[in-house]
Amino acid sequence: MFRLDGKLALVTGAGSGIGEAIALCFAAQGATLWVADRDKPKAAATVDSIRKAGGKAEVAVVDVSDPEAVLGLAGRVGTLDILVNNAGIGHVGNLGGTAAADLDRMYAVNVRGPFNCCKAFVPAMLARRRGSVINMASIGGIVAVRDRLAYTVSKFAVVGLTKSLALDHSHEGVRFNCICPGRVETPFVKTRLAEYPDPEKAYREMASTQLNGRMARPAEIASAALYLAADESEMVTGSSLMVDGGWSAGK
Repeated sequence: MFRLDGKLALVTGAGSGIGEAIALCFAAQGATLWVADRDKPKAAATVDSIRKAGGKAEVAVVDVSDPEAVLGLAGRVGTLDILVNNAGIGHVGNLGGTAAADLDRMYAVNVRGPFNCCKAFVPAMLARRRGSVINMASIGGIVAVRDRLAYTVSKFAVVGLTKSLALDHSHEGVRFNCICPGRVETPFVKTRLAEYPDPEKAYREMASTQLNGRMARPAEIASAALYLAADESEMVTGSSLMVDGGWSAGK
């Protein structure tokens, strides 16, 4: 297992789901965590889990779409070794079901959020000439997903942001990569599934896009993030790591 001993990491959207799994994984491998989320009770619960397991973590309440709030957090945290821009939101709808406000909301969190965090934290990493930035993109950043217009547009932008950052700055010692999950069985997805008349059928239909016939577990996405955060992935930058159960294989 890759180790992160002595490293300082911040994970946004770490109060639940994929972000929580990443924070727990990183802490278990020796990193000190800043658990960032808009929801203080959820962030505190993640911190409590880390501390109970013997890890080190602090709560950071922040809205990543607010650049001033993110800058203020950077002043508290100091220089990071690892930044994971995981916070994100979704929207269901094609052109007819997507208002301009929906697209703006997607961009505010999914695109400007990572941009704001990079603006706040990356300069100090560049000054020290080391660090790993991991952006959470999506299968929807590689191929279009039906009835997810605004979400897909925003995640294509995250992939582009990652590649641009890598091209501009990786020669300065900081690596930039993104993870592109397929469907993941997060608490949010489980709640949605429970709303269907036949949750098991709904699960099978949602998972059918993935060649292995199931959704990913948050811990599996966390393992991918651990690799990108660790020193062993030093040669990896500007990449989009697919963790999609083969969804993109035939695209």
